Amino acid sequence: MKCYEIIEKLESLSPTAFAEEWDNIGLLVGRRDKEVEIVYIALDATDNVIEEAVHIGADLLLTHHPLIFKKISRVNTDDFIGRRVCELIRNDISYYAMHTNFDVMGMADAAADMLFLKNRQVLNVTYGNDIEDDISKEGYGRVGKLEKCMSVAELAELVKEKFHVPNVRVFGDLGDIVETAAVMPGSGGGYIRDALNTGADVMITGDVDHHEGIDAVAQGIAVIDAGHYGIEKLFIFYMEEFIKKELPEIQIYKAEIKEPFVVI
Repeated sequence: MKCYEIIEKLESLSPTAFAEEWDNIGLLVGRRDKEVEIVYIALDATDNVIEEAVHIGADLLLTHHPLIFKKISRVNTDDFIGRRVCELIRNDISYYAMHTNFDVMGMADAAADMLFLKNRQVLNVTYGNDIEDDISKEGYGRVGKLEKCMSVAELAELVKEKFHVPNVRVFGDLGDIVETAAVMPGSGGGYIRDALNTGADVMITGDVDHHEGIDAVAQGIAVIDAGHYGIEKLFIFYMEEFIKKELPEIQIYKAEIKEPFVVI
């Protein structure tokens, strides 16, 4: 199957129109007409990921976060981005990234599904129109009702279980009872105000700093920080299942699930 045919499927799932203007998505490296038999899926195009993609003979590397984010003036091996791009080209691996378009059309509902959120709505609207249809309002994150009322401590354990993380950071009283939850994969500190505006009792996200956390609690909302990688790694499993269903002839490999840091 040609690379562009796979791209058509990926963009039917997460149309590029939903990406932010500042984002850099799509085919970032390689040939659109490349014949693809093996796809390697990862969250980031790290040195280890590219090395493994080369090792297994991947034809297409698919990631959530784009390797090339800011404008680059040259491609050479003097810096890590250029080195990775050169390695991809040298091994004829096409490279496609789906970032904020997947955050909106894929990641948000997938995270909400894992927490069984009901009566959900968009947390931060980035796309809207005047037509009342299924996508009249779209954007980042979701907010909805939990299956049952529970304590912050119980919800923290549920988050650990569903997102397969070894630990979470909690801002707020563990004994407080919560019913309405907001979930924002990735870095969600800047979206706490959106969660407050919806009346959410708790915000589940990643990369919350000290001041964001204590200020949230002061305003009446608890925060469960499961980490940026902790939640967003669901991209790997989501895309694996999507490709298996939509492109069963494609062979899939995926990056090892491993936090990019250690806690000592």
